[in-house]
Amino acid sequence: MTKGDTSRLSVFHHSCLRRILGIFWPVKISNNQLLQDTRQEAMNDILKKRRWKWLGHVMRMRQEMPARIALTWTPEGKRKKGRPRTTWRRMMEEELDTASLTWGSALKVARDRRAWKVLSEAPCVTRHDGIK
Repeated sequence: MTKGDTSRLSVFHHSCLRRILGIFWPVKISNNQLLQDTRQEAMNDILKKRRWKWLGHVMRMRQEMPARIALTWTPEGKRKKGRPRTTWRRMMEEELDTASLTWGSALKVARDRRAWKVLSEAPCVTRHDGIK
């Protein structure tokens, strides 16, 4: 997903929450206040949790599974001029870097579901965690 896609999803999420609460034009409420009042997570946080969950699922697959092959596959030949496109793997590698992990160490941790769950929830800590 691109940043634009994420932004559009976030806008849609906020508009749905406003409609549910009956908040219309003359009344203004910030997105952060809206999320706190409805006890919802930000769309970025939801998407990040889903990405980490999917990564752990794919990393636990056998080597010959198509999803696992696609995760590590790199195309042959020359690439186009300019900055490479942001792929799902590159995005996940950046998130692993922020969690101080390498791809290899993530593979080892992913084999243990409980350890992966603890790890995958760590970078997804949000400002709404105190709300239940």
